[in-house]
Amino acid sequence: MTGDRVLSPGDIVQITDDRGRHHTLNLQPGATFHTHRGSIAHDDLLGRPEGIVVTTTGGTRYVALRSLLEDFVLSMPRGAAVIYPKDAARIAMLTGLRPGWSVLEAGAGSGALTCTLIQTVGAQGRVVSCERRPDFAETARANVTRWFGGEPETWTLHVGDLAERPWDPGLSGGFDAVVLDMLDPWEHVDTVAAALRPGGVLVVYVATTTQLSRIAEDLRADGRWTEPRAEESLVRTWHLEGLAVRPDHRMVGHTGFLLTSRRLAEGTVAPPRRRRPAKGLTGGAPGA
Repeated sequence: MTGDRVLSPGDIVQITDDRGRHHTLNLQPGATFHTHRGSIAHDDLLGRPEGIVVTTTGGTRYVALRSLLEDFVLSMPRGAAVIYPKDAARIAMLTGLRPGWSVLEAGAGSGALTCTLIQTVGAQGRVVSCERRPDFAETARANVTRWFGGEPETWTLHVGDLAERPWDPGLSGGFDAVVLDMLDPWEHVDTVAAALRPGGVLVVYVATTTQLSRIAEDLRADGRWTEPRAEESLVRTWHLEGLAVRPDHRMVGHTGFLLTSRRLAEGTVAPPRRRRPAKGLTGGAPGA
């Protein structure tokens, strides 16, 4: 995407009306956006700064701004369900990703998280995505290409199974982070252990508590990982109008669980976990 101050061909722009309803446009010379409230010519936006107000032929006014990645993800065409921005942001933080790092992702889904990973590691980083389903892979490729204005040189998309280990041999054992978004992540513990450097971060996104329990116990049994940690993120917006400040009635609630663990150095054995026994299991009298 262009960094110019004025809106240019290929820019992804979000226009929003006075009720907060918005539409996403990919600006092209000569194109026209149509709604039931009239139309807007793309040429009315091209060459002008973002943050302007444009009016449809029917008189409806829209604020025009370049889309943020969050806007794009929520409006992108989907094959698989997308990882929501709230979870993608946590994944970027949990992995500690920074410019120049390498990250392995499986599966790619619709490319929502992929865009976040590519953007986070920057021009010196590397992202390798694996996706089993060719139709999902093509959706991911189209969305990534649309967001970046072309297929990033720092990205490799492999259509196939993670067990095939399709990455450059030079990256074997050297990925800084691995993110798994699949039904059976426990089947790939060996592959992930081989891919990650010591201290590298594994984040697993799963939808159910049974999946969460299975991957946690398998990582513990494997012995090459730090103690797994699980969380979920909930986002609630607020209504703001004068002194009428209250939570909105709807929120982005549970979408999935994030489990995090880190790769131990080869040959290292983690100290055994120590747990505080639950009340009632120590044999003592209640309240003792």
